[in-house]
Amino acid sequence: MYLNPRGIVLFFTFVLCTTVSLTVNAQVKTPQKRILVFSKTAEFRHNSIDAGKLAILQLGREHGIAVDTTENSGLFNEQDLSRYSAVVFLNTTGDILNDRQQYEFERYIQAGGGYVGIHAATDTEYGWPWYNKLAGAYFNGHPSHPNVQEGTTVIIDRNHPSMKDIPANWKIKDEFYDFKSFNTDVHVLMNIDEKTYKGGKMGDNHPIAWYHEFDGGKAFYTNLGHEIATFQNPVFLSHLYGGLRYVMTDRLDYSKSRPEENRFTKNVLIEGLDEPTELVVLDDHRVLFTERKGKVKLYHPKTGRIKVVAEVPVYTQQEYGLMGINIDPDFKTNKWVYMFYSPPS
Repeated sequence: MYLNPRGIVLFFTFVLCTTVSLTVNAQVKTPQKRILVFSKTAEFRHNSIDAGKLAILQLGREHGIAVDTTENSGLFNEQDLSRYSAVVFLNTTGDILNDRQQYEFERYIQAGGGYVGIHAATDTEYGWPWYNKLAGAYFNGHPSHPNVQEGTTVIIDRNHPSMKDIPANWKIKDEFYDFKSFNTDVHVLMNIDEKTYKGGKMGDNHPIAWYHEFDGGKAFYTNLGHEIATFQNPVFLSHLYGGLRYVMTDRLDYSKSRPEENRFTKNVLIEGLDEPTELVVLDDHRVLFTERKGKVKLYHPKTGRIKVVAEVPVYTQQEYGLMGINIDPDFKTNKWVYMFYSPPS
């Protein structure tokens, strides 16, 4: 095992035969693409993570894909992410990326990057709505006593590379999640039949694998992957490789991404305001804004000055007061301004 300065762990397996010669798997192909397997955890850690890494490394050797594995979230920047055709979230949990790293991953997907989520990837980043849409759902519990059970799958869509080797009524032993905040824009590939195990809470429509195009890139998620044995199951490995093949991009185009923050200059217009609540920009670029205690102020961009243009009597106890402002769609002609406030009584 070799740990390089970037924090990427590369695993190499050598098999020596008894005649002291090196045996090379005939299925090994020259890598054409590169993927990143990310398995950082901030909450529960699955003991199948190492098995998942080894399985994906083996898939890479068989299909000509270079595989890097890491738990270093510092790699989530344009320079490093631009090396990868896809990023796999392998049983990640909790808050694993800071605000800047989240921003960089969004830009990677917008550039055409690919995302694969495995099992606990939906138990990740609950405070990041964009990620919820990308992954497709959030974890909402699983059966207990026991949590791992054998269940029977129901094929919804076989016309996807991840489903070509899945048999009808496939039985597999794993931990089946219930989901919340489900993104109904995803294309469901496979359900789990809740009548074949105990503890499911989603009823007849219980997805466990799906895919979709999202924000410029592609995403695939499979709920399977809790068990070490799952990563040794040839049917699951075909399922996983098909999902990976679907999301991998041939070329990233960062011109399609949200502009980098360093391309903008921030200018502070005014400081020391008394609890500002909302603003509206007028057609001539003047800015009308409110303060909670009732003052309405106008900022003039040519002079940089601010003046009080109105004072609205308001009730100011607790968190009440002058809370919002907007202008009529026909403000140019009728000059109507609307305010949301609590009257003094």
